[in-house]
Amino acid sequence: MKLVFATHNNNKFEEVKELMPQGITLLSLQMIGCNDEIAETGDTLEENAIIKANHIHRKYGLNCFADDTGLLVDALNGAPGVFSARYAGAHKNANDNMEKLLAELRDTPNRQARFETVIALNINGETAIFTGTVEGRIIEGKRGDQGFGYDPIFVPEGYDKTFAELPLEIKNKISHRGLAINQLLRFLETLTIR
Repeated sequence: MKLVFATHNNNKFEEVKELMPQGITLLSLQMIGCNDEIAETGDTLEENAIIKANHIHRKYGLNCFADDTGLLVDALNGAPGVFSARYAGAHKNANDNMEKLLAELRDTPNRQARFETVIALNINGETAIFTGTVEGRIIEGKRGDQGFGYDPIFVPEGYDKTFAELPLEIKNKISHRGLAINQLLRFLETLTIR
């Protein structure tokens, strides 16, 4: 089965590709010749994921999934949330986003946060939604050089290392995106069984 992952983020694509079983050929937007910047105009992670998946399915007629991920910080009433990728501006710079977040939490003792990923799968014109959440905390400075986005400042619950310090195989088992992808894969198995 060929499946498009509607992202321009190569780090995210490679992370998800590691989770794909044999029998699923994962295609990036570049691989299908799509350079569209799909506007994330939704008010929720789910709406943004659906917008992206539907855009690709409508334009290319290919089975596709898209995700939208947010970092929800308790002390900031759930911000940056749906604006996580562009928290410090439309240029979507991960370092600027982290710096802004750390500055806003500078004197805040409550560092609790969670990552949430919502995946929208558009397969044969039908949409299915999958959600993964991981609890954790925001540390006071960046650590690690793996991963991307907010990974260097997020320590998942039960661990003492940031996502940017953990090996990819561990991150993929416990992360918000890994959990959502595993739901997606279980759903795809039911389609092939029928």
